[in-house]
Amino acid sequence: MKAWVVDSPGPIDANPLVHVERPVPVPGAGEVRLHVRTCGVCRTDLHLAEGDLTPRHHRVVPGHEVVGIVDRLGPGTERFREGDRVGVPWLAWTCGVCRFCTAGRENLCTDLRFTGWDIDGGYTEYAVVNEEFAYAIPERFTDEEAAPLLCAGIIGYRALRRSRLPAGGRLGIYGFGGSAHLAAQIAMGEGARVHVVTRSAAARDLAARLGAVSVGDGTAGPPEPLDSAILFAPVGTLVPPALEALERGGTLAIAGIHLTDIPSLNYERHLFEERVLCSVTANTRQDGHEFLEAAAALPVRVSTVAYGMDRANRALADLAHDQVDGAAVLVNPW
Repeated sequence: MKAWVVDSPGPIDANPLVHVERPVPVPGAGEVRLHVRTCGVCRTDLHLAEGDLTPRHHRVVPGHEVVGIVDRLGPGTERFREGDRVGVPWLAWTCGVCRFCTAGRENLCTDLRFTGWDIDGGYTEYAVVNEEFAYAIPERFTDEEAAPLLCAGIIGYRALRRSRLPAGGRLGIYGFGGSAHLAAQIAMGEGARVHVVTRSAAARDLAARLGAVSVGDGTAGPPEPLDSAILFAPVGTLVPPALEALERGGTLAIAGIHLTDIPSLNYERHLFEERVLCSVTANTRQDGHEFLEAAAALPVRVSTVAYGMDRANRALADLAHDQVDGAAVLVNPW
């Protein structure tokens, strides 16, 4: 089968993904194999390709927003049948026995594994997934629409919950790409007033179309104090102004897996009056089920830009240069 792998991480404009031929994988006990239809392009894939994240094994296949059709069952599988449409997310496996797993906090498992980092992902023709960590895809979403839901959507949902947004509260969103535009819709569906700050003109247009109360380029802060904020852009210099924009008692959640250095903070200006700065680490399966249910019920509108699977490097480069309006998705012609 055809696949993209991270050979030697480097600048995305140097095309660090390499096209290779691989044997078709065989599902093991409790696993199902998918014929990949689409795979979302996540900023984490970009960090992996460029070396901000060190690949967990040589020539790993990226991609963790995978939608495909089950074409083979491993021994002992029970949840899915051949022909089912299934989604593969970022969270690939947890131990189930550590103190975090047993407390319902499996995203902090001491021995967890991730799709497209520890385990080969979806930039390929066929992918294998442990059925306990896969999701049935709501029928109302097409393959292209469904792919970004599986990481961008789920992680954005967890970031929204970590931001402790009160009912009818004021939410600031910094950066407005694949994840942010989905989280914003969930927040607005729950009655929040959403303010968006992003340097991308196309993203500002998208935010306005989706119903943001205000949209800015970062030269000025939101027009009212924020109860909560989420930083989606991997830019540490945005942390101080985002904290300053918070009302007393507000929370800033950082949604990314990688962030550039945060400048020095002034205690009185940025953190006093019980302002909270927190990170977001992966997600639990419960987050995924809750988000997919909420996304289908609303329903969220998923803005995508489709690329052929043979253009993976181009899709990542466009993402790096803020040329994607919404979420990039690789469509499999193989």
